[in-house]
Amino acid sequence: MNVLRTISIITPCYNEEANVELLYSKVRLIMQEYVQYDYEHIFIDNASSDATVAIIKELALTDPHLKLIVNARNYGHIRSPHHAFLQTKGDCVISIVCDLQDPPHLIRDFITMWEGGAKIVVAIKESSEESKLMYFLRGLFYSMISKISDTKQIEHFTGFGLYDKSFIDVIRGIDDPYPYFRGLVTELGFGIETIVYKQPQRHGGKTKNNFYTLYDMAMLGFVSYSKVPLRLSSFIGFVVSIVSIIIAMVYLGIKLARWDEFELGLAPLIIGMFFFSGIQLFFLGVIGEYIGAIFTQVKKRPLVTEKERINF
Repeated sequence: MNVLRTISIITPCYNEEANVELLYSKVRLIMQEYVQYDYEHIFIDNASSDATVAIIKELALTDPHLKLIVNARNYGHIRSPHHAFLQTKGDCVISIVCDLQDPPHLIRDFITMWEGGAKIVVAIKESSEESKLMYFLRGLFYSMISKISDTKQIEHFTGFGLYDKSFIDVIRGIDDPYPYFRGLVTELGFGIETIVYKQPQRHGGKTKNNFYTLYDMAMLGFVSYSKVPLRLSSFIGFVVSIVSIIIAMVYLGIKLARWDEFELGLAPLIIGMFFFSGIQLFFLGVIGEYIGAIFTQVKKRPLVTEKERINF
């Protein structure tokens, strides 16, 4: 008896009632073309407060390919998707977001390249219909982390792509409670194929990304894959100390030479105090990010706690 190979598809969601059914339908139509494969579409919900879970449950009643994990609470945009990866059973896993900014039709290209031997196929945004400011800021982040990272990073890559089971099996062995998945893709050394696409606007609802979530992702990338910020703080501290000593000696020399005419004044003291305080606070924050990452690792808490599962 021949057992069909399985393709797993994961979709993280949170308050996506405007998008979830349309994405499910598009993925289902595409996968019906591949009769040579079995498939599972796993939605992992981050404790939505709208009708997202109810919609998925209703769809799951008539489609055993559709599976649902409901988290006990909102575990954020990093832990929840990673947990979904670990729950898959497929020979490859495709990650696609719920808001349709990851075009579902690219699934066909992913599968074709995987059938041709590719272990990882990632989609890279060559342009986007989102806010020009946001696209610029994202590009700035990708450029910075690529330059200072210990390993090569993929610019304008959001996680949308296909990953072979051999890669997922390695991921399963990594005990990281807060993983930077985009970095793991390049760090583990698997061959990577790329597809470029234009990112469309969000289909419905409002984005759940905000300044905090974007900052969190950026800092996770920096502290996970670069020691440059730490070394930069040491270097700048050394340079500022030398410059301060030189300025102090110059002021002392001028004061001794022109004791009655030269007045130091409060302005240089206040400016210098705030300047050095700013530098200290900035790099204390950088060090704090590294300490926070260590603290997260040491606690060893689970990625998520599940409230319920359907169709597993």
